[in-house]
Amino acid sequence: MSFRLSQRDKDIIGFINQFRAVDRDSLVELFFKQLKSPVNACNSVMVRLYRLGLIERTQQYSPTVYLPVDAKIKKNSQKILHFLSILDTYKQMCMYGTPKQVIVEDKPTRRKGGIEPDLFCIFKGSPFWIEIQRNQYSEQKMQEKIHLYEEFFFSDEWKALHWQPEDRAAIFPSVILITPVHYAVSSDHIRIIQIASIHELMEKYKGSAKQQRDGRPKPSVSSGRIKINLT
Repeated sequence: MSFRLSQRDKDIIGFINQFRAVDRDSLVELFFKQLKSPVNACNSVMVRLYRLGLIERTQQYSPTVYLPVDAKIKKNSQKILHFLSILDTYKQMCMYGTPKQVIVEDKPTRRKGGIEPDLFCIFKGSPFWIEIQRNQYSEQKMQEKIHLYEEFFFSDEWKALHWQPEDRAAIFPSVILITPVHYAVSSDHIRIIQIASIHELMEKYKGSAKQQRDGRPKPSVSSGRIKINLT
């Protein structure tokens, strides 16, 4: 190739490949906000990468949404909104600490019919599988989803996942349901946290931490007594 890519170019391309659909404003926030004219700088870089054939784009949305070169989604697909909601959750987490081991549309069972969380990450030292519910489902369907997580829990296959700590016992991730609707789902085996946003999660734990400092008992969050390191 007769062109050179900067490290930022490579990071942007990698980020788009990872999250599948990334809007211009998110790129400004994540890669250009320290510059004097971040929007102009972002536009210039993205036009260059597009013309080089290193990324795709769709102008069905405003601002422009960028896609991987080999994206298997149509440029007017509703799936794009799904990926943007995953990206928004990631950005909210970044406001409190950068998530690690991020996997978009994780498939830990590696087989059809297993759990397929929208996002896996280690956040504030704790592993999470995150389900982002943009649409409302029946409680029966949501409970079936929880049963799939329980099946995976009893399989013990999760203990061999690559991100598991080498120096201590394996950890089964807590399951976060990001949803505007509260479902009457429960589990005796896995932690389920229902919230409308990551901001709500952090507000709950901030209040919980304050109660602990004040010597008051820590309340349960969602359906179980959550003991998660979010401080």
